Amino acid sequence: GGGGGGGGGGGLRNVTFGGGCFWCTEAIFMRLEGVQQVTSGYAGGSKPNPKYREVVTGKTGHAEVVRVTYDPSKASLSDLFDLFFASHDPTTLNRQGADVGTQYRSVVFYEDDEQRKEAELAIARAEEEYGKEAWFGFVPGTARTVVTAMAPMGDFWPAENYHQDYFENNQNAPYCMINIAPKLQSFKVRSKMDKIGQVPRGPGE
Repeated sequence: GGGGGGGGGGGLRNVTFGGGCFWCTEAIFMRLEGVQQVTSGYAGGSKPNPKYREVVTGKTGHAEVVRVTYDPSKASLSDLFDLFFASHDPTTLNRQGADVGTQYRSVVFYEDDEQRKEAELAIARAEEEYGKEAWFGFVPGTARTVVTAMAPMGDFWPAENYHQDYFENNQNAPYCMINIAPKLQSFKVRSKMDKIGQVPRGPGE
């Protein structure tokens, strides 16, 4: 609510990050109020316009990422980063669950100084959370370190069409049922999504 302030053109911003398979990340962020679009794609590699079959070999150096186009007046960058860290495990190097390889690395590609600073603050918050020993400090050796990389945004290559809205179009696929559906139901992810606000959905959606 409330008017005031300049800034033209609706003021939409992009933020790009990778946390494992982009199908998972896309499914979470496309459900948010204030998020206009989520595009799965590839960033951080050497080959122009790479294809999925090349990226999954790990040889092109790209990460699977999502570019989130959002309205900063409705979704704050810090909340988006906190959800990103809750939605994957940022303490495993080049791996998310059974998906292993540099293309699954945890990474933030920042577009400007503000994003770099917000990402650093979010990493510090995640470090604090993951750095605690499990069960209120009773299980030694369970504290973990965040390994998320940060790099300036270079080229972003949108993924092939069949990767866009993958979960929405393939909810009964085994990968979606095993990996994505439980993530959307987890308290940690849902509480952060609720903080930003979720788009109202019809029954069974």
